[in-house]
Amino acid sequence: METMHKEQVKTISQEGLDGSTIYEWDPWNPPCPPRCAIPPNTDMNFQTKLISEWMGKKDELIATARATNIIIPDRTPEWVNDAFYSTLPRLVPILEKDSVRSFLRLLSQEGKGMGWGFIITPQTFTQMMMQNALRCAKLALEGKAPELHGYRANPNCMNRYGYFPLHQASELFSVDMIKLLFDYNASANVRTAGAEVTENLLPLHVAVEDTCLHKYLEDNAFPSQEDLDSDCANNNYICKLIHLLCLPEMKIFLDTIRLLAKHTDNLVDELWYYIKDGKLVQAAVLLLAAQKHIRTGTSYEGKVNSKSNGFAITINRIWNHTITLESEASHNRENDKGLEIKIKLTRISLMLVRAVSLAGEVLDGYIQSYPEV
Repeated sequence: METMHKEQVKTISQEGLDGSTIYEWDPWNPPCPPRCAIPPNTDMNFQTKLISEWMGKKDELIATARATNIIIPDRTPEWVNDAFYSTLPRLVPILEKDSVRSFLRLLSQEGKGMGWGFIITPQTFTQMMMQNALRCAKLALEGKAPELHGYRANPNCMNRYGYFPLHQASELFSVDMIKLLFDYNASANVRTAGAEVTENLLPLHVAVEDTCLHKYLEDNAFPSQEDLDSDCANNNYICKLIHLLCLPEMKIFLDTIRLLAKHTDNLVDELWYYIKDGKLVQAAVLLLAAQKHIRTGTSYEGKVNSKSNGFAITINRIWNHTITLESEASHNRENDKGLEIKIKLTRISLMLVRAVSLAGEVLDGYIQSYPEV
């Protein structure tokens, strides 16, 4: 899904058999069901019944559309969000205990700002993600409790800050919460948008970038000038980087990324962006965690071949990129240090991809054999 500005409205197109667009509609305000014709000479009670039935169908259609489609941007009015903050001090301890009964009681009695427009508000659901309240999140996603009055949470509704529930769960590396969101059709291909976030980030990006903030990696994994000086130094650096990622403490991070990668489209392209930008640590994290999906494609379960093998595609891209950079360097009369570093990083990335291509399956099995730390 392409990033959209926070003021834009996500629409859904319906196509005719000839491929022409029949209409577009906003999933927050879907088209109403056709009004039923009221027969002449009917009494007021019967007319009221027909109108009531139509209103019920309309409300159900709106509630379903708002709970099951990708909603961009957040439509919650400011006064509802303000009301939520008055409820937040009572909500936090409930979510800390992950008490479904207490949550329903609060929602029924004084849950201002927790539900609006036929859904659990994005701000409320984001708070569940932040506190990893699995039972309450499942209750909200199901929407079956009588106290909810048909309201439920939408796992694909952007919040006021420009990100989605899956981004928050990915930031916390909550594998169980991520699995729950996927069970209710959360999309791994939604991107951040708006002035209050770094734009265009997938949940996968959040997990990869936050993994690189781990102290082990921050202190030891990023290449120094010495690591770039020779082939021997390159080899030593790659071995050190892979060793760090295979430590037991990294398991939860790689497990999270592996799960997200399974549901993310164009995974090989996301890997290539890291390599092209010279982000070796991010590329290594994604390579090692998602090697299975890179090797075979996220939806491909058959025999590996050159057309589907993401490693072969990536290696070919690196070769072409290296040729382009070296050609640029040969025509550059000035000693461009930045270009020289780019060439060295690209060569190291080639060695890294080849190493994971050869040993990735064994390393992945080794990492997954660890108990959770």
